[in-house]
Amino acid sequence: MEKTLNPLSIISWIFGLAFFAIGVVNTFWGNDPGFGVFIMLLSLVYFLPVNAMLKHRFGFSIPRMRIVKILLGIFILWAALGVGELFEKIELMMHAL
Repeated sequence: MEKTLNPLSIISWIFGLAFFAIGVVNTFWGNDPGFGVFIMLLSLVYFLPVNAMLKHRFGFSIPRMRIVKILLGIFILWAALGVGELFEKIELMMHAL
């Protein structure tokens, strides 16, 4: 497993955490918890230990396919902001707290 901390790995962790948070909001404050779980599962691609596990178990890793991560990020943002009405769910979450 790689132990270096470079700017691309930091960016990957940030996007992974942001997309995981979007999944949590959609799971608990949305009308479709399955969509939120789906987004949380997709966000795991951005976490480096998951990439190491994929490489060890299946022989490939996502960092070599950065375009896949970029396209997946665009899809998650489109689904959460456009279709998933993320800002309305965040407002519901803030009222609930």
